[in-house]
Amino acid sequence: MVHVKRTHQISPIQQVLIALGSGLAAFLLLFMAFNLGISLFFIGRIMPGVSMNGIPLSGMTVEEAAATITSSYRFPETGNILLVDGQNNWPVKPMQLGFYLDPLASANSAYNAGRRGGLMQVLLQRVNVFKQSVQVQPSFIFDQKTAVNALNTLAVQINQPVQEANISIEGTQVLVQSGQSGRVLDVAATLEAITNQIQTMQDGVVPLVVRQSDPIILSAEAQGELARAALSEPLTVTLPADASGQTTSYQIQPSDLAPLLTFAKVEDGSSAQYQIAVSQPLMAGWLNSMKSDLETAPENARFIFNDDTHQLDLKQAAVIGRTLEVDQSVQAINQALQNGQHTVTLSFTFTNPPVTDQMTGAELGITELVTQYSTFFAGSSTDRVQNIKTASERFHGLLVPPGGTLSMSDMLGDISLDNGYAEALIILGDQTIKGVGGGVCQVSTTLFRTALYAGFQIVERHPHAYRVGYYEQINSSGSHDTDLAGLDATVFVPLVDFKFKNDTPYWLLMETYVSTSNHSLTWKFYSTKDGREVSVNSSGTSNIVEPPEPVYRENPELPQGTKKQVDWEVEGADVTVTRTVTRNGEVLYNDSFFTRYEPWGDVWEYGPGTEIPTPTPSP
Repeated sequence: MVHVKRTHQISPIQQVLIALGSGLAAFLLLFMAFNLGISLFFIGRIMPGVSMNGIPLSGMTVEEAAATITSSYRFPETGNILLVDGQNNWPVKPMQLGFYLDPLASANSAYNAGRRGGLMQVLLQRVNVFKQSVQVQPSFIFDQKTAVNALNTLAVQINQPVQEANISIEGTQVLVQSGQSGRVLDVAATLEAITNQIQTMQDGVVPLVVRQSDPIILSAEAQGELARAALSEPLTVTLPADASGQTTSYQIQPSDLAPLLTFAKVEDGSSAQYQIAVSQPLMAGWLNSMKSDLETAPENARFIFNDDTHQLDLKQAAVIGRTLEVDQSVQAINQALQNGQHTVTLSFTFTNPPVTDQMTGAELGITELVTQYSTFFAGSSTDRVQNIKTASERFHGLLVPPGGTLSMSDMLGDISLDNGYAEALIILGDQTIKGVGGGVCQVSTTLFRTALYAGFQIVERHPHAYRVGYYEQINSSGSHDTDLAGLDATVFVPLVDFKFKNDTPYWLLMETYVSTSNHSLTWKFYSTKDGREVSVNSSGTSNIVEPPEPVYRENPELPQGTKKQVDWEVEGADVTVTRTVTRNGEVLYNDSFFTRYEPWGDVWEYGPGTEIPTPTPSP
């Protein structure tokens, strides 16, 4: 018997497919390696082929691109918008209407080209940038409130009340005269037209939207008398009484009220008459412009936890939210005018905050001290201590709801001299300078550590550029512990924030205490413990980098022969802090916080003509 051995043969088509697959795999590997190389080469710089309105930005840092965009793109300052109303026109620049270039956001958009999205999306973007085909649109800020103010100014020139039959108003004088068409600038419609024109980034003409109405009533003597009465004294608009029974009021002087008045046609079968009223769009515009003064956001009550009774003591009463009802308020003003009254109460909707004054710790789940942490600031200036007090007071008695995320930036608000802050040393870029709010980071660092050791979710945290001695102090005498390196958090409102989440089913009450005698800030968390356990470990400082040579800068404000040290040297280092949060054996969080501190050198300032030391050559 003859046995035939069969062999498997690969067809030519299969051979081609195998070759194509191998080639494709090799191409993909080569492309991925190329993409990795490009990513490394352009770290911190804009990808090649990226431009903005013809301005090449490739290879620039965000800061360099922002400067280039600022100097090259001048439409907000040089553009021309012509507002036209019949034979009258008003040339304005886009920036006069609140249109501004945002160079930093524009530069960031350019930087993100070729970097955002999924893997394939990024790879396709990289192909485009190397084809010199990526055009990034600039970012602008359009402050429509500025445009509204400009239109309201024009409205004074354009608007004229309807003069049905023989009634009109000149200044504050009501006259009975021949009828004429009324004209009211429609601020909202005109603003929309301006917005459409500006978004084209081109010069253009924008016709003002003016609403006209024709007279239809022959006699308006009775309404003329009512209008004279309305303009005989100011119109007082009042707010509802607050919790203490106090009321606030605003007056509209006759000279300001007169342009707002109109006479509405009221039809009764086959006849009609005028009825005095305020112009809906103008009065609504005035009320809307006052919203920031008239409205109040609801705010939770603030409490202090009584450690003796384990009850909540009211620190600050809740604020009932108040929202202006514009249409109803306009109606109330009209009713007052038609009744010959000079006082009217505006209409509001009231909203209670989630936590009111009468709520108890048991209702909120605030029953015990969860954790507390103290940092020290021995050696701080009086101004720095003032800023620590001012910033920490913003959080004293503050409540964080279950599942809520606390943003320090939102709570701090505007850090300014008007809000109680002083000038002290701050870290800005690559130098330490004097600025408003120096010391606020003592507060953010303390909150970061308190939330860290309490086991809450850390949503956002940013370290300082270099190690700050205050944040490694362990007592009121200023002793240091390098194990505290890597546990700092900086906040720079509104760009850099610290956030954490209350990931428990209970409300969280925070208390802050500043001791000037003990040079300390203590942060307390009150809630209900849920059994979580926290372990925090530090790698310690590694990859130590020696400080650079001292830097000397001339300060023309210092007298000759005077030297003043304004910055102190510190080593650069790497630190990794790890945290494990468990509950009943379950790992909730396994965090790692890596910080690379830059080395920092001594900085001296000297007066003109002062001899400065010659740097010592390195051995």
